[in-house]
Amino acid sequence: MKSLKSIILCGMGVLALSLTSCNDWLDVNVDPNNPTDKITSYDQRLAHIEFYTNSGLQFGAWRTTMAMGDWTRNNGGGNYWHVSYWYPVEAQVTTVYQWWFVGAYANVPDMIAKAEAVENWQFAGAGYLIKAYGFMAMTDLYGEMPYEEAAADSPAPHYNTGKEIYLGCLETIDKAIEYLEKGQSQDPSLPTLAAGDFWNHGDLNKWIKLAYMLKARWINKLNKKGAGSYKDGKYDADEILRCLDKAMQSNADNTIVNHTDDNGPTHDVLGWDEPVDYSPLFSVSGMNSGYMATKMLYDNLTNFAGKGVEDPRADHILPWAYSPNREENGIDANGVKWNGHWRRTLGVDMASEINSQGGPLRAMFNTGTNSWYINSSNEARKGDTVYIEGTSDCKGYFANPSILYCRAGSGQFQSAESGTFYTRVSSPTYIGTYAECCFIKAETLFKKGDKAGAYAAYRAGIKASCDLMNEKLRVWIAEDPSLADCPSFTPMTDDAINNYLNNGIGTQGELTLGHILMQKRIALMFSYEIWNDMRRYDFDSNIFFGWSIPAYHYKVVAATNAIPEGKQYRRWRQCSHEYKYNSVNLQAIGEKVPGARMTDSEGNKVIWNTQDDAWTIPVWWDSDQE
Repeated sequence: MKSLKSIILCGMGVLALSLTSCNDWLDVNVDPNNPTDKITSYDQRLAHIEFYTNSGLQFGAWRTTMAMGDWTRNNGGGNYWHVSYWYPVEAQVTTVYQWWFVGAYANVPDMIAKAEAVENWQFAGAGYLIKAYGFMAMTDLYGEMPYEEAAADSPAPHYNTGKEIYLGCLETIDKAIEYLEKGQSQDPSLPTLAAGDFWNHGDLNKWIKLAYMLKARWINKLNKKGAGSYKDGKYDADEILRCLDKAMQSNADNTIVNHTDDNGPTHDVLGWDEPVDYSPLFSVSGMNSGYMATKMLYDNLTNFAGKGVEDPRADHILPWAYSPNREENGIDANGVKWNGHWRRTLGVDMASEINSQGGPLRAMFNTGTNSWYINSSNEARKGDTVYIEGTSDCKGYFANPSILYCRAGSGQFQSAESGTFYTRVSSPTYIGTYAECCFIKAETLFKKGDKAGAYAAYRAGIKASCDLMNEKLRVWIAEDPSLADCPSFTPMTDDAINNYLNNGIGTQGELTLGHILMQKRIALMFSYEIWNDMRRYDFDSNIFFGWSIPAYHYKVVAATNAIPEGKQYRRWRQCSHEYKYNSVNLQAIGEKVPGARMTDSEGNKVIWNTQDDAWTIPVWWDSDQE
């Protein structure tokens, strides 16, 4: 995989310029248009590595959460509609692999080695942390993966087991912490992180807190391995709590990428040709049509745990549409919430027969009558106007006048749709947050029997999530005051937040793992941790409120072949690059994977990872495998 470096180095210097405004970035005695891995300095690599790591992993997080029950797509809406009813397809598994290995990791070992050689510990520490972060995501997704030989010159590197990768990442994160805690070098001639770091802008304290948060996150995934030391691959509650004491203590400590609505001069060089400035979730979801909230998400936002108190975040996560012919307020007879001229979506019931009956369909807008309608002769679909898609727009890349998406065409604001908080062009990427620390702490203390401590952390996590969302809502309105008219952008009031905390989340005596994990998924929407949590607790509907395998799954033969009845969606199959060009090593690792099918029913050899139901094989941390 090392040989792939030449594909991406050509874009590295200009990427750093775009993200850091450092005018002398390429002031080197070589041709700046043709850098090579031999002469490109380590500090030039960081911005490039951060961009491709964040983008690739956000693409993967979005694809995994499409299958976890909160979002779906319009009927016939392609691969990600299929994924939402548990029909995983090969097309979903390649991009993350490419953006991590080709875009990011191809540069990481050289950055680390060159930084270590001159004792620039902050760059080396950031490099080790990103290495651990990326490979942990790879083992979350695929299970086994080339790891120790991933940067070797061999075009066919050997695989490591999930356990080897997992423990290797924990060792690597400890190395990252060791280096980051050494602090700034005393040599003034050495570059500092600030020049190319758009995750934490050179703040070493934030890097250290992120490292401890990720370590707590990863040890927490070992709950199926029994109690013991994390160094032995065991669930280590005391170490989790020690890490959390050194992780984020407030929203001020968060690692957040604040994307912008700009069409900057630098676009990615892996073939998408999109700006590096904007949100990866806008790229894969927000700018695209037909993504809709489900009834599971809707119910958990409007009636969490049956408390009958709406979450103040509901207005910002659930999309709205401008409906100019109606001015009522409140809830109408169909359960639709209205606010002046705007109305909010309902949720698609994936447990119903709606997909079998051809729905849901996207609504269209008639500019003659200023009304929404469904373009279908199917009477059962006429009511699908209640489902509002999460599409949004941008001023930079598309040169449109607003970030509101207009169904009837640019500038036709009578047909505006708000989009959803997490997938707009300038939505933030939450890499590591205080809210997540609170929920991990709540889960850990709950399992230790400290219900009072667990409840305090649970409540603090919800409050932190609301406050963090409000920060961005205020920015959007400051940038475009006209957005204040749309309920999706109106900041939450203190009264609404406090009412929810006091009346809508349950009491200490009512606290369960379900309360903790469902509030965590609202705060971490579009994160790998949603799928990780559901696998850790075996998709238990007593924990994941409103969850069930979508009804349409059982109507599609290819879907039931991929995930047969009685099994669950546990991993991604390897992408075609591996089984086409590294099949010997892929097949060899299968001998160490419980549940891998090496032969067919007649005893003929098969590639285990390409079998229809390979999606159901648990990854190492999700199993009882030693």
